[in-house]
Amino acid sequence: MATLRGEQVDRPAVSFYEIGGFAINPSDPNPFNIYSDPSWQPLLRLAEEQTDIIRMRGPKLSFVYEDVRNRHFSEETYMKNGSKFVVTRIKAGGREFTSLTRRDPDVDTIWTLKHFLSDADDLKAYLTLPDEAFIQKSDTSNLLTAEEAVGDRGIVMVDVPDPLVLAAQLFSMEDYTIIALTEPELFHTLLEKYAKNLYRIIEQVSEQFPGRLWRICGPEYACEPYLPPRLFNDYVVRYAGPMVKAIQKHGGFARIHCHGRLKAILPYIAEMGADGLDPVEPPTQGDVELEYVRREYGQNMVLFGNLEITDIENMDSADFEKVVARALTEGTAGRGRGFVLMPSASPYGRTITPRTLANYKTMVRLAKECR
Repeated sequence: MATLRGEQVDRPAVSFYEIGGFAINPSDPNPFNIYSDPSWQPLLRLAEEQTDIIRMRGPKLSFVYEDVRNRHFSEETYMKNGSKFVVTRIKAGGREFTSLTRRDPDVDTIWTLKHFLSDADDLKAYLTLPDEAFIQKSDTSNLLTAEEAVGDRGIVMVDVPDPLVLAAQLFSMEDYTIIALTEPELFHTLLEKYAKNLYRIIEQVSEQFPGRLWRICGPEYACEPYLPPRLFNDYVVRYAGPMVKAIQKHGGFARIHCHGRLKAILPYIAEMGADGLDPVEPPTQGDVELEYVRREYGQNMVLFGNLEITDIENMDSADFEKVVARALTEGTAGRGRGFVLMPSASPYGRTITPRTLANYKTMVRLAKECR
């Protein structure tokens, strides 16, 4: 918390992001639990015992008008060839839309095989859904429980989407970009529909769980090369900006999660008054060096990053040590609010290699040596 407040610390914090962030139970026998593999156990222990824990938790949410929700939304799960498939159906505007996802047992990710919507006519029908089908109420008891459990080893971060990610994920990436570029009025109507419920939730949770760190996911959907920077202002600042202010009103800290090319949108992120930014990816995934972001924007924002998960998994240990050393040097250079050494993501396969484990150990060692 001292880093978030811009106070002096004895060393930079180090986080493994989702490792130590996700709710992981290595003893769970579920066949889809990749973290039960023996190769994961040293890395999980390293995260719990040697890093600055940032638990990623969303508040418990339930639908206020369940009968309305259930009239329009339904879900079916089935297994095939060892994989889990989920079919979700939406009835709207006299039509039925479906999505299909797949989860494989050895990969901790969900693949969307079919998206709900594909064009403007689909979106117009979707927008006929009553607002009551989206209204939720929140419960922060799980956040308090997680905070009590982690104690002085770390903090709990409230994880929430912005309206843009909820809207974009209704479509394939290609169809989303076409709609966002060619149907701005219609797309704003969709964003406003999601924003109504999100703003209520954030106001409730930030009041009941004040003074904590939050992560807002979704702004990357308005980054280049997907959309031009002017639409970041239209689709992110306009809708995520009020989220930032609601969090800060109750003493919280708003961190913007945004992969990819940042340089053209950094002024907009600063305009929102964000307290933090992650993962500040270096070129070639990103388009700006950490040194630049620290110099130009680090006075007001805590920077989280800027290590690539692909480097952790693939880079020779000696070369990776140089990458970590550079990130620590650039992330703490000059005057700034704070820096947290962190990767862009975490491994999502069932097996952790000795190289991957060694590189995570390098992160911890160099962060603790940095004074």
